[in-house]
Amino acid sequence: MLRLLGILVTVLFAIGAAVVVWPQFFHLEHTFPFAQVVAARGVVLCAFLALAVLALVLLLIRPLRGFAASVLIVALLGAGATGVIGAVRGFGGDTLPAPTDASVRVLSWNTAGEAVPADVIARQILDQGADIVALPETTEAVGEQIAIMLREQGHPMWVHNVQYKPDVVDGPKSWQTTVLVSPDLGEYSVIESSEDGSSNTGSVPSVVLMPIDGSGPTIVAVHAVAPRVEEMGQWRSDLAWIADQCPQGDVILAGDFNATIDHMAPYGVDGGDMGYCRDAASRTGNGYSGTWPSSLPALLSAPIDHVMASSNWVATGSLVLDDAAGSDHRGVVVQLEPATAAG
Repeated sequence: MLRLLGILVTVLFAIGAAVVVWPQFFHLEHTFPFAQVVAARGVVLCAFLALAVLALVLLLIRPLRGFAASVLIVALLGAGATGVIGAVRGFGGDTLPAPTDASVRVLSWNTAGEAVPADVIARQILDQGADIVALPETTEAVGEQIAIMLREQGHPMWVHNVQYKPDVVDGPKSWQTTVLVSPDLGEYSVIESSEDGSSNTGSVPSVVLMPIDGSGPTIVAVHAVAPRVEEMGQWRSDLAWIADQCPQGDVILAGDFNATIDHMAPYGVDGGDMGYCRDAASRTGNGYSGTWPSSLPALLSAPIDHVMASSNWVATGSLVLDDAAGSDHRGVVVQLEPATAAG
């Protein structure tokens, strides 16, 4: 009887391990709790290793050796598969190539409202030489403060903002998303459907910027709702909307997607991760570097903040900022080169 119970537990553990390692195969990457578990693959890897150690201890108990050996094998296979995924996506790099005349640097940073002072954000923009800055949960007033500081340092940027429910006094900072764009990229404007919310993410706003003269990339500053149990439907809807913002054409997406590459499996087209856009970090050695929560080491947190670009661009480097400066998110910086120049 105990042997049969051991076999049953081992089989269930093997099935659970397979689902946790690759929920996309079972179409469970958008289902609670698997959506939440797969977001932190570093934690999953540690859990598999801990179970492997426990199984090694149980091997010392003669009646449990068969069961322990089975658990050990499954745990090691799960850890190995998770580690291989990490190796493919990259465990982290902290350097960017030197900028070129054609390159564009993009900074994405959810600043958690006013948790990060304007001068700290401005300093990072200057230090990273950012041309496009997506700031979910940053107010327009803070964006204007940043722009003034940058102008004084010889790095002018235009400020764009979308705010949900602007008539609510002192509403949540998550109801705003701010974008800064270098004048070197041309003049941009927010499309009307972003401002009035008729085409946007549902609970927290994204910003779609179009070049006024028609040349240059469409820029989308993304903020999807978090996949809490009560928000799963809206979360899936937000991800579908974000993917729709990257059809064939010249597009750059940046922001807080509240989703990892695993969650994006149904939305990629023709080699893309969200529509035709491709995640930069996972293609430049930083796909495993987590951005949230910043209280955990990068390899144990979830990589939910991204910079993505259509095939007009090639990502040549990325880094995750070590210092979250008070936010619960780390920032992500990516360097993009025009595909024609990179090729």
